[in-house]
Amino acid sequence: MTERLADVSQRIDTTRQLGAVVNAMRGIAGARAQQSRALLPAVRAYADIAARAIGQARFLATGKTEVFRSEASSKPGLLVFGAEQGFAGAFAEQILDATAAGFDDAYVFLVGSRSAALAAERGLAVDWHGELPSRASAVPQIATDVVDAIYAYLGKVGAVAITMVYPVWTVGIGVVVTRRALLPFDPQAFAVEIGATEPPLTNLSTAELIERLGEEYVFAQVCEAAMEDFAAENEARMATMAAAKTNIDGKLAALQAQERRIRQEEVTAEVVELAAGARARK
Repeated sequence: MTERLADVSQRIDTTRQLGAVVNAMRGIAGARAQQSRALLPAVRAYADIAARAIGQARFLATGKTEVFRSEASSKPGLLVFGAEQGFAGAFAEQILDATAAGFDDAYVFLVGSRSAALAAERGLAVDWHGELPSRASAVPQIATDVVDAIYAYLGKVGAVAITMVYPVWTVGIGVVVTRRALLPFDPQAFAVEIGATEPPLTNLSTAELIERLGEEYVFAQVCEAAMEDFAAENEARMATMAAAKTNIDGKLAALQAQERRIRQEEVTAEVVELAAGARARK
């Protein structure tokens, strides 16, 4: 019985250590999610400013809003933002389940090491792979890498459609996989009312201005998707760790109850032995 008690005590210590690890992972994920949420409004404002500037530049060029068109026959691009690490439940699987059907017919850009490993396990071809950083402040760097890879592909095949797929975490719902057209541009995104005020002054030709602003807008869209992905993965990890902590607490309570029961059995056995010895002496 003493061996049983030592075994249970050891399991209790191990369970407590596991709970501490889970708490630490939950805290790190929460801090990262909070950082990304704090940065998202600035990223969205940046995209909005670029969109309004493009609208004004296009109005200066034509007086109307023409449509950007894709005429190339090459594979379209599919930009998927997935999971970088594990311990986030079914987060990585959800994103691949929503996008796997489009892998065969597209040039795939995939962000996230965990998702890349799962794609390889499923036999899904990935043409370009990037890693999501561990800090929200470093997300613009992966956005830069993604944009460079996209422009490199466009430089080889010409103008093709590029679609973004990324997760958005919604409170009370969880992960919602979002699909958005990155290229060609949606002209409705650049609708700008030109009133009686003077048009903006520029030092560049209208074509060059639109091209540069377009690059800024693409970067802003990719950066927003990457930031949403960063936030969603850490929110999913927080939820997973919270469920794990609940399970660990239940297991710990059961082990502690078992420990108390074994101790009580030991006390009872000692009392019985003492009583038997007393009777034997009489």
